[in-house]
Amino acid sequence: MRHHNTKRKFGREKNQRAALLKSLAYALVLKGKIKTTAPKAKELRPYVEKLVTLGKSRTVASRRLLESRVGPQAARQITGKLSVDYKDRAGGYTRIIKLGPRASDASPMAIIEFV
Repeated sequence: MRHHNTKRKFGREKNQRAALLKSLAYALVLKGKIKTTAPKAKELRPYVEKLVTLGKSRTVASRRLLESRVGPQAARQITGKLSVDYKDRAGGYTRIIKLGPRASDASPMAIIEFV
């Protein structure tokens, strides 16, 4: 039995899903809050929270890992501002606020933001 071992695929190939998560994480880190579909927000949450936890160690290796996963500008933001803001917090850096369905295709929308 698989019991919830699958991730959402969003109708994309693996490299396209990775690029989607990377761009969503980049936007979230730089803006602090983004509006997207609810499934994308649910998939983005653990990805971003692991990045913030990684940034809290503030080592050269962690900075390089962050740069490879979200780019240098977002990595600076994570290690500089976010890791300082959440240094005493054990986890749960983001919240998802559900919105109504999108008008065009009735996709469930949500806002994901840092706490």
